Amino acid sequence: MHLLENGEEYFARVFEAIDAARREVLMETFIWFEDKVGIELHKRLVAAAKRGVRVHFLVDAFGSPDLSETFVHELTEAGVELRMYDRQPTLFGIRLNVFRRMHRKLVAIDEELAFVGGINYSADHLQDFGPEAKQDYAVEVQGPVVADIVSFMRRAMVTRGTGEQWQPAPPSSDAARAGATVCFVPRDNGRRSRAIEHQYRRAFNDATREIVIANAYFFPGYGFLRDLRRAARRGVDVHLIFQGQPDTPLALMAARALYRYLVDAGVHIHEYCERPFHGKVAVIDGQWSTVGSSNLDPLSFSLNLEANVFVRDEAFARVLRERLGHLMQHHCRVVEPASVPRGRFWQPITRPLLFHVLRKFPEWAGWLPAHTPRTALVRPPAHDAEPTS
Repeated sequence: MHLLENGEEYFARVFEAIDAARREVLMETFIWFEDKVGIELHKRLVAAAKRGVRVHFLVDAFGSPDLSETFVHELTEAGVELRMYDRQPTLFGIRLNVFRRMHRKLVAIDEELAFVGGINYSADHLQDFGPEAKQDYAVEVQGPVVADIVSFMRRAMVTRGTGEQWQPAPPSSDAARAGATVCFVPRDNGRRSRAIEHQYRRAFNDATREIVIANAYFFPGYGFLRDLRRAARRGVDVHLIFQGQPDTPLALMAARALYRYLVDAGVHIHEYCERPFHGKVAVIDGQWSTVGSSNLDPLSFSLNLEANVFVRDEAFARVLRERLGHLMQHHCRVVEPASVPRGRFWQPITRPLLFHVLRKFPEWAGWLPAHTPRTALVRPPAHDAEPTS
């Protein structure tokens, strides 16, 4: 298991793995742009398909709306099986399928190696992009968990991108003896709608020493915040890292609305000010950690299709904790409790209701217009794209 920080580390390993693939490449992403990163990925996928590797790629149509016909044609002609999630027509050039996005970032190679994280295929994940380059993380995994990731991705290719009815394989006797510590957890809009949130909250309730969360978009529900505050009040050292230089100003406004509620319980808040922060990671008590695509906000907890890995391993947790500690020490502004405005006297009464309404709002809005997202197989120009069920 290996932590990968930013595009420099992540793209190098993914491209190397694709070049070495012998049988199969499975990929999912929210964003794929035709910039230097996207073109490099395109070149390697075409080469893999031409040498006989089965290449399957699921990409979100909202996040990646501008792939050119030539770009797509070269993929499909080489034999890449490309599917678009929730491909919808625009109204006067405006995309209406704002909610229920396929937000996962997954790669699986030859049933032997997988990558899970929050890094998209775009040049803004490289430092040479400039001040707007994103800070982000992914993890490379091997071992029994890869079988779970592969079976999920294969299922998602033909079930509206959700992986519906997928079940993780029971641990093998070899995995049990080896003490397998990595768990793959997807979030869908069915029976696993709160799977990732529940993993976090169970870890909060079990925490005894320290919780460190670094997340780009933070506006969770009341229960999540309550469990986090309870941990701080019983003496757990809780540190939260948010965007101080956000790519979306609304994200910082939403998080800051919670600052007083958090600092009153003893939570320490840090704003990362070097560049936009895009990570979705956490480490607890030096042994529990998570890396993935899920933000801690209404879209990720209520609507988007997400995937994280949850890890119980001291060595991996130590590496992640050291990286986050470096950010807090060298690249973050500490939010002093005295600098956070105090709320009005009625807020302890109205705040739980507000949290509930804001958390559910995207789900309610997603009903209008009501539609069931599907994946569409992109065929060579001689054929029309057909939805799969």
